[in-house]
Amino acid sequence: MDIAENSLRDFEKHWNNAYLKTNVENLGWYEENPQPSIELIVECNLPKDAILFNAGAGATTLIDNLLEQGYTNIIVNDISSVALGELRDKIVIPKSANVTYIVDDLTNPTELNKLNNIDLWHDRAVLHFFTEFEQQTAYFNLIRNAVKTEGYVILAEFNLEGAKKCCGLNVVNYDENMLQKGLGKAFKLKKSFNYTYTQPSGNTREYVYTLFQKMA
Repeated sequence: MDIAENSLRDFEKHWNNAYLKTNVENLGWYEENPQPSIELIVECNLPKDAILFNAGAGATTLIDNLLEQGYTNIIVNDISSVALGELRDKIVIPKSANVTYIVDDLTNPTELNKLNNIDLWHDRAVLHFFTEFEQQTAYFNLIRNAVKTEGYVILAEFNLEGAKKCCGLNVVNYDENMLQKGLGKAFKLKKSFNYTYTQPSGNTREYVYTLFQKMA
């Protein structure tokens, strides 16, 4: 087993343990109301059958919200099968038929590299965990290949004033210019704002939310 495989297994084990040991509502990143993401998605004015991809979804409440709004083609991903299992269990039938689940590593994908024609890519608090240049490059390449022309990308990461660690892991802090550089010139920044998120514990985390569109 090489170093990359060891790293993948460690990452997978870390996130599985996080969800096994803590109730979802008590996790530091749990959002009862993912309003900033919802507002940006609504701003994209996509049809209800658009392909929406949620990277590193965990057990997010965003999927419930999107289903309630009538979206019918949602793909969710996480490296943690435990997290996606919890997410799957709380989505009611028949709406669950509108959701596809993919357990895979965003930085070394086996299934995700087959994605194409994505209308919207959503990432809240995922990219900032990729601390190695090779991980970041692989992730941005995945986005560039998966998102269709005129499709959208939402990246919401810890901003430059934000926390330097989360869930015991180091993170990389971002601003809109760093995210623009990672995506490349084909993506146009449509909107950016800083946002203070209050955790279930009452602690706060500083985010930068960005909305990009892939141009022809």
